[in-house]
Amino acid sequence: SALLCAAASMRANVDLILAANQKDMAAAQARGLSGAMLDRLLLDDARIEGIAAAMEAVAALDNPVGQVSESWERPNGLRIERVRVPLGVIGIIYESRPNVTADAAALCLRSGNAVILRGGSESFHSSRALHDCLVEGLNAAQLPEGAVQLVPTTDRAAVGYMLGEMMEFIDVIIPRGGKSLIERVQRDARVPVMGHLEGLVHVYIDGKADLAMARDIVVNAKMRRTGICGAAETVLIDRQCLATHLKPIVEDLIALDCEVRGDAEAQAADPRIVPASEADWTTEYLDAIVAIRIVDGVDGAIDHIARYGSQHTDSIV
Repeated sequence: SALLCAAASMRANVDLILAANQKDMAAAQARGLSGAMLDRLLLDDARIEGIAAAMEAVAALDNPVGQVSESWERPNGLRIERVRVPLGVIGIIYESRPNVTADAAALCLRSGNAVILRGGSESFHSSRALHDCLVEGLNAAQLPEGAVQLVPTTDRAAVGYMLGEMMEFIDVIIPRGGKSLIERVQRDARVPVMGHLEGLVHVYIDGKADLAMARDIVVNAKMRRTGICGAAETVLIDRQCLATHLKPIVEDLIALDCEVRGDAEAQAADPRIVPASEADWTTEYLDAIVAIRIVDGVDGAIDHIARYGSQHTDSIV
């Protein structure tokens, strides 16, 4: 009920959340942040509705606490069960995406955990407005306000304090953001860390892939939100469908103002493609840029991903 009440509060306070977000957006624009960063930061009516709907979706999930995920009996008759229990207090450190404030709080509460949220300074006002709605939900459900805490400062020293001075209070740290943030957390934390280093997502188009489906998936994977770690950065195309699939996919991307880079074979097939360098295969653009490489089937795609990928998210069409 806390999550449902928080979602209702977000819908009732859209104007306050938008006003807070405008403060963050104005400060970010004054600092000259990139278009990708501004897109991460921006909230509008549709995105706030999406955040509220996500809260309700999490609330509808089965309660994992106390579930028996595995059980077995020893020869001596002793029965052993693996039971899901909360981790305790989770510290989540993230950057400029204010929706993470709500998403992280919802997942932690649903799994029986308390959470300390430390968002990026860019989204400070937006996160505070969302946190106010979360607190309203906690109060409505008669849960302690301290179950979801937001670090009340933009001082970067707070991150260091969470990583190195709160071992008695935080059971695990989860970073969510760019490579530099995650590297710092993994380097400096004195508590356990759960996290990936970077996105670098691949989409592989197999020679037998349906063209219409492949086009839709590539456009969605790359252009839906270019500034998130789950956005596609590299498209691998099976040489068997080079003649039929490459140009339509490139056409779709260019029509959406996406810069398309590629290897020599891709360039030869479509002169609109900009030459890719070796660095492109390991670059997380977080922008409207994509790299295309032609490979020999699924084995060629696997070889490329094994060499250059981050093991974050990869897909086969």
